[in-house]
Amino acid sequence: MSARPGVVGYVAKRVAGALPTLLIVAVLVFGLIRMIPGDPAQVMLGDAGDPQAVAALRTEMGLDRPLPLQFAAWLGHALRGDLGVSIATGEPVLPLILQRFQVTASIVVSAIALATLIAVVGGLLAAWRHRRGLDQAVVGVATLAMAVPSFWLGLMLLLVFGVKLQWLPVVGYVPLTEHLGAGLAYLVLPVATLVIVESGVLIRMMRTSALDVLRLEYVTHARAKGLSEARVLLRHVLPNAFAPTLTLVGLALGHLLGGAAVIETVFTLPGLGRLVVDSILARDYPVVQGCLLFAALAYVLVNLAVDLCYPLLDPRVTVEG
Repeated sequence: MSARPGVVGYVAKRVAGALPTLLIVAVLVFGLIRMIPGDPAQVMLGDAGDPQAVAALRTEMGLDRPLPLQFAAWLGHALRGDLGVSIATGEPVLPLILQRFQVTASIVVSAIALATLIAVVGGLLAAWRHRRGLDQAVVGVATLAMAVPSFWLGLMLLLVFGVKLQWLPVVGYVPLTEHLGAGLAYLVLPVATLVIVESGVLIRMMRTSALDVLRLEYVTHARAKGLSEARVLLRHVLPNAFAPTLTLVGLALGHLLGGAAVIETVFTLPGLGRLVVDSILARDYPVVQGCLLFAALAYVLVNLAVDLCYPLLDPRVTVEG
């Protein structure tokens, strides 16, 4: 019963700490967009827009008001889920972002989950066979995965499995809700690319953490009691060694959920990262602003969720945090 207040206090502290971060992010996003050269009203009307029409549109959009008032109005609308309307297409920004985010999330969540599983198995085995052949092989593969650029790896996978072998589609995208088989076929290569790229650093971190735990006295005691190596690794080493790796998982997941622009461009996927790139090129300020805010929100919420998972791995966090 005494652990419950500690858990509640830990959760409350982390949630309270995330709120100022989100406010600072909102200020930065708003400020960065206002620093971009060009007039959104002029962009919307095009070169043919006369000064009177541009001035009227600026008034309608609230661009003629002081920046603090503009920020307060924008933040108030954002809190209600209104991120504006796209200049290029006239669509509401939030539904457009959520539609594209589904594509990004299907790729990123699958890739990070597989990369984490590979990292846990590979890191534990490498630490268990420290300085032996298996350890050297795992470290070598992980280092190579860290060194390979994601865009180059994606192009090579497209060339081999899409063009040469013709096992998988090269260009396009089919939603999983429309056709499960075709949708999975289009996701195999981008997911495989992200798994390879992200698993390298996760394996290295898991191996280092597991090595530190294997040197602790309670692991030696567990072995002296006659427990099998598999039981020692899974019951005693894994829970205590996984926390640092979980931090990296949260960072990678939050970063990629904000838009895997390189991967989505290579594989022509209509994800959030591709939307950001296209909107920047089109100077579609409301979409860019909404995407940046959404990406930052995803990053903060994912890492908040990771922080809230720490007490499950180490109950001492509720006291020390």
